[in-house]
Amino acid sequence: MRPFRRSRPRYVKLCALIGVFSLVAALVVVVAGCKSTPHHTSDPQLRQIDQLIAKQLPPGSSESQVNFFLNSRGYPQEDSHQAHVLIATIEHVDTETLQPAAARVTFRFDNNDKLLTYELTAVAPSTPH
Repeated sequence: MRPFRRSRPRYVKLCALIGVFSLVAALVVVVAGCKSTPHHTSDPQLRQIDQLIAKQLPPGSSESQVNFFLNSRGYPQEDSHQAHVLIATIEHVDTETLQPAAARVTFRFDNNDKLLTYELTAVAPSTPH
């Protein structure tokens, strides 16, 4: 006589599968949430400037908030001659290397003057080494 072997009902297997799927989905969300801010430059010298802007001026910030950020820190602005575009030069001393870095930053706004994105381009810093 064969030993009695009890099979699991299908719903138990389905629940286990759903549990595994939920765990994987949760891990994907956690990993995505741990990502740092999106990079707007590939230049490692501009990393801290990028992080500063991303922290202080998230997408959706108003143009007046961006202007206040720039003016209160003394960052000079250029005439962009384009609607919904603001250009400024941001200088910063890298706290790890103690080297000055500077970026020409182009801020782009939507029709409601809310920040959409910005791009950074390295420029020569005006501060002495």
